[in-house]
Amino acid sequence: MVELQIVGGGRMGEALLGGILAGGDPGSSDRSRISVCEPVAARREELASAYGVAVSPEPVACRDAIIAVKPQHVRDAVSALAEAGVRRILSIAAGVTTTAVQDAAGPDVVVVRAMPNTPALVGEGASAISPGATAGPDDLDWAQGLLETVGVVVRVAESDLDAVTGLSGSGPAYVFLMAEALVEAGVLNGLTRDVAGVLAAQTLLGAATLLTSSDRDPAALRADVTSPGGTTAAGLQVLEDRGVRAALLRCVSVAAERSRELGAG
Repeated sequence: MVELQIVGGGRMGEALLGGILAGGDPGSSDRSRISVCEPVAARREELASAYGVAVSPEPVACRDAIIAVKPQHVRDAVSALAEAGVRRILSIAAGVTTTAVQDAAGPDVVVVRAMPNTPALVGEGASAISPGATAGPDDLDWAQGLLETVGVVVRVAESDLDAVTGLSGSGPAYVFLMAEALVEAGVLNGLTRDVAGVLAAQTLLGAATLLTSSDRDPAALRADVTSPGGTTAAGLQVLEDRGVRAALLRCVSVAAERSRELGAG
C-alpha cells in the first residue's frame, strides 16, 4: 500500500510533493512510498517525469492522503479514498470544513484541515492547521511535518481558519498589489521599469526577511527607518492620510467574511 497519496496535481499539490520529496518529512521522501492522483493525462506525464513518482488517474489504496483539489471536487475525492482504505486525510481545500470532509470519509478516517498560501511554491509558505473531531496530537504533528516542508506552520482552532484565509491565504495578493504600485511609482519618478522592478522586489524581500529574523515588532522596525521630518516620515504620512492602514484592516476582514460565506455553501 502507498504510504502517502496527493490527490490533485495542481500548483499547491506539486509544491507539497516537491517539499516532501526534498526530504523535509522523515519517512515520506521515498518515491516508492508516495503517489499522486491527477485526472489530466498531460499533467500526469509532467509530474511523473519531473518527480519520478507513480501518478494515476484515480485514487489508489493508501494509508495517508493530502486533498489538494478544488472545493467542489472534495467530496468525490474523499469518498474514493475512503473506499480505497485511507486512514488519515489532510485537506487543503479552501472553505471545506472538517465536518464536510469527515462526512464524506466516514467516522474511521482521521481528518486535519489546513490553509496554506502560494509562497509554498518557493518553500516560503505560511500554513495554519486545525484538527477534525477524530484527530489527536500525533495527527497534528503529522500534518505539521508535511506542511513544514514548504514553510512555517501554526495551529489554530478551525473557527479561526477564515481569518487565516483573509490574512495569509489572500495576503500574497495584497503584497503583489503593493509591488505593482511601487514599480509604477518608480517609473513615474524617472526610473526604468526594469530597475524599479528589481528595487521594489528586493525591498519587499529584504523587509520581510528583516521582520522574520528580528525579535522586534513591525512598529519598532518602521520607527528605525523613520527619521523625524525625513523622507520616510513624509511618505508614511501620505499612506496614513490616504487610509492605507484602514484599507488593509478592511480587506482582511472582507476576505475572511467571504471565506465564511463560501464555507457555508
